[in-house]
Amino acid sequence: MTTHISIYPRATEKAYGQSKNNIYVFDAPVSANKQEIAAAVELQYNVKTVGIKTLVQTGKAIRFSTGKRAHPGATKHKDLKKAYVTLAEGDSIKVFEEAAAEEQKVKTEKKEKK
Repeated sequence: MTTHISIYPRATEKAYGQSKNNIYVFDAPVSANKQEIAAAVELQYNVKTVGIKTLVQTGKAIRFSTGKRAHPGATKHKDLKKAYVTLAEGDSIKVFEEAAAEEQKVKTEKKEKK
């Protein structure tokens, strides 16, 4: 039985650099396993996955105060699971290519102004 999970690509500089090596970084639910994440990537982006590495980033603890004399409380951010997905040779996901095209347009416009 397969369940549908939602995965989202990470828009960071490190993820952009990894995409040049055919490795894409996604945010996934903490409860999802590698097989579910790989199936979701293949289903959503119509590509073939070769390998997958996951890690769980624990939520950062945060202290807060509720007033001048109140005792400080503590809470934490939610945990986050990252999935580094390696695609088959020749497959790619157009996550950052739109941003790269816009950067090229801006650079050419700046050169034309000079």
